[in-house]
Amino acid sequence: MARQRGGYNFQVNKLEAFGYIVAQASRGDITFPTSVNAVLRLQQALDDPDCPLDEAIRLVLAEPQLAARTVALANSAAFSGGGASVTNVRAAVTRMGYRRLQALVASLVVRQFGSRIKDPGLRAKAEQLWEHTTHVAALAWSLARHVTGVNPDTALFAGIIHEVGGFYLLSRADEFPGLLDDDPEKWGELCEDVVSLEVLKKLAVPATVADAIGALRRAWINMPPSTLLDTLLLANGYAPVVSPLGAALPAMAEHADSALDFVIDEDLLDMIRAEALETCKAMGGPLLV
Repeated sequence: MARQRGGYNFQVNKLEAFGYIVAQASRGDITFPTSVNAVLRLQQALDDPDCPLDEAIRLVLAEPQLAARTVALANSAAFSGGGASVTNVRAAVTRMGYRRLQALVASLVVRQFGSRIKDPGLRAKAEQLWEHTTHVAALAWSLARHVTGVNPDTALFAGIIHEVGGFYLLSRADEFPGLLDDDPEKWGELCEDVVSLEVLKKLAVPATVADAIGALRRAWINMPPSTLLDTLLLANGYAPVVSPLGAALPAMAEHADSALDFVIDEDLLDMIRAEALETCKAMGGPLLV
């Protein structure tokens, strides 16, 4: 017997299920876990550059995962600048600054989309997607610093949220058995693209970042790479863990062993990978809370 909810038959073919999710997203009918809504309040506070430091520290301490990751990332090589280790949130927030702290808040938002996933297979996909996300974000930060010249903090933030549509889709897939099984027609990718734009809009992500994320699946790397979009494409191409959703981005195949070799030599790439790996480890931790 097919399940019914709100007059809708949920035991349907995948195309209809994807269409249902897209229609909801297009209406702005996107529901976040309660934990995400709490973190969004922290994000809104940090959006105010005049937010008092003591208030920011209080908000960070209210989220234990965020507090731990803030201290860990502040002590990583990319952010410590060779300085002494910090051992408390006040010192970590002072070192990181609000912009980098906002990137960590975004990571908490992304991870907590997994909190409602029950199916073990979907939870495994969410874990892999988070691994992919942390590698892309860390690589984007390092590539921005050493190759493309875009703002590294913006690149870090964009890397963290670039798969937010995929996380949302995973969080909904429990309702539609088989939704994310083999998809030769790539309806899942189309659905993820639409949902991503709506989730980014609901999260009030700046247009420059949202536009770069929205263009990822259809874009190619400029030579020399110099934009946020280029940075994300490179980071995806060099990420050692692939996304479990959809096909790999095409841009790296076009330039592998050719033009990119003149922009990023082997020594530079090794340095970027080593720096990014440490940052990635500092950003890691439990995905599903």
